[in-house]
Amino acid sequence: MALGAPDLQDEEAGARVLADALLVTSELVTNAIRHGDGLTAFDLWITDDGLILNVADASTCPPVTTDPKSREKGQVGGFGWPLVCRLAQHVAVTALPDGKQITVLISLTPTA
Repeated sequence: MALGAPDLQDEEAGARVLADALLVTSELVTNAIRHGDGLTAFDLWITDDGLILNVADASTCPPVTTDPKSREKGQVGGFGWPLVCRLAQHVAVTALPDGKQITVLISLTPTA
């Protein structure tokens, strides 16, 4: 690699981390709006461990996972929650008096 040239492998890893964080954020907010009776709170912050994201909605129902084996032909959805759980280092669902809050921790350090 030439002196001063960017390390494309590191840039690609960083881009994947960013894409994962954006995908998890989008999935949680979209689900709160579509299935959770509306987004009631959203906040995030960066710590030494990574990005902590809180998304709250007005539904007391927990997130749903659709078993691919029992899907009906043409059924839409059911893939987001497993995706969130796979991409996040930690996931917690907390019941609230007026809904629920989902907290995720997403690593901001690319894996090897």
